[in-house]
Amino acid sequence: MKKILNEPYAYVDEMLVGLVAAHPTYYRQVGPNGRVIARASGPVPGKVGIVSGGGSGHLPVFTGYVGDGLIDACAIGDVFSSPNVDQMLEAIRQANWGTGVLLLYGNYGGDVMNFDMAAEMADMEGIPTRTILVNDDVASGGPDERDKRRGVAGLVYAYKIAGAKAVTGADLDEVAAAAQKAVDHTRSIGVALGPCIVPAAGRPTFEIGENEMEIGMGIHGEPGVRRGPLKKADDIAAEMLDLLLADMPLQRGDSISVLCNSLGATPPEELYIVYRYVAQRLKEMGVSIVMPLVGRYATSMEMPGMSLTILKLDAELEKLLQAPCDCPFWKVCP
Repeated sequence: MKKILNEPYAYVDEMLVGLVAAHPTYYRQVGPNGRVIARASGPVPGKVGIVSGGGSGHLPVFTGYVGDGLIDACAIGDVFSSPNVDQMLEAIRQANWGTGVLLLYGNYGGDVMNFDMAAEMADMEGIPTRTILVNDDVASGGPDERDKRRGVAGLVYAYKIAGAKAVTGADLDEVAAAAQKAVDHTRSIGVALGPCIVPAAGRPTFEIGENEMEIGMGIHGEPGVRRGPLKKADDIAAEMLDLLLADMPLQRGDSISVLCNSLGATPPEELYIVYRYVAQRLKEMGVSIVMPLVGRYATSMEMPGMSLTILKLDAELEKLLQAPCDCPFWKVCP
C-alpha cells in the first residue's frame, strides 16, 4: 500500500481536521469525536435543515457539500463505514433551526438503520424529520426493485435540488418532495477499471484483470452487471448510456443534466472524452443538456473508473439546479 498518511486508523480524523483548517469559512467540526461537519456560518433561522452522512472515502461526498444552497450538516464514518447513531443525531441537532430537518442520504443498510434510530431520538427531542433515500444506481436493481438500489453520484443532484428548495423558505414537506422528485428523475451507472485500497485494510478491495473492466460496480466494490475486456472510450460510454436510457427513456425535446464523474483516479481528460460522446449522441436524439458537470464529484478513494449520471429536468428542477450554491467543491454563481 502506498498512501500519504500517518496511521491508518487516524486517516479520517486527520483528514477532517485538515478539511476544516483549509476551509474555515465553510466548515466547522463538532459532535462525538469531531465526526460531524456543520456550516461555519451557523443557523439560518426559519430554513429547513438538510443532513446527510455516510462513510469516508468519497470526497466531495458527503461532507464536502456542506454549504450555502446545499446541505447543512453531515455525519461521517470510517472509510466505507457508516457513522454511528450519536454522530447522526448530532448532525440533526446542528441543522435544526426551528422548521425541521430533511435526512438525505444513500440507500445503504448501515446508514438506513442508524439514521432511522437517530430520527426516532430527534423526534423525542421535538425535532421533526423526513427521510429521502437516494437510489440512483441502475446496476443494483431492476426498475421494479428501486427500493434495493444503491445511492451513488446522484446524491450530488439531490443535495443541490433540496438545498435550493430550502433556501426559498419552503417547509419540510415541500423540501422533501423536491428531493424525492430529484431522486425519481436521476439514474447512474459506473464502470471500474481497478480497485482502491481502504487504509485500515491495506489491500485492494477486489481483484480485476489488467485488461478488464466491470460495468455497474458499486463505489465500495460491490459487484456490477458485466465484467469483460477493456473497451475504447466511445464503446464504454455507449454501453453506460444505453443502460441509463433503458431505465429512464428520453424523448426529443427533453432537457437533462449530465454528470461525468471520476471515481478517484480517472483524470479530467478521459472524462471529457466520454462527455464528448454523450453530448453528441444526446444532441442527435434532440435532448438538451443543462449545466453539465465533468470532474471529481463523488469518489471511491483512488479507484480508476467513472460514473455517468443523468437528471431529467422539468421547469422546477431546472430552476433549482441553476440556483446559487457555494461550497469548496461546487459553486453556482447567481
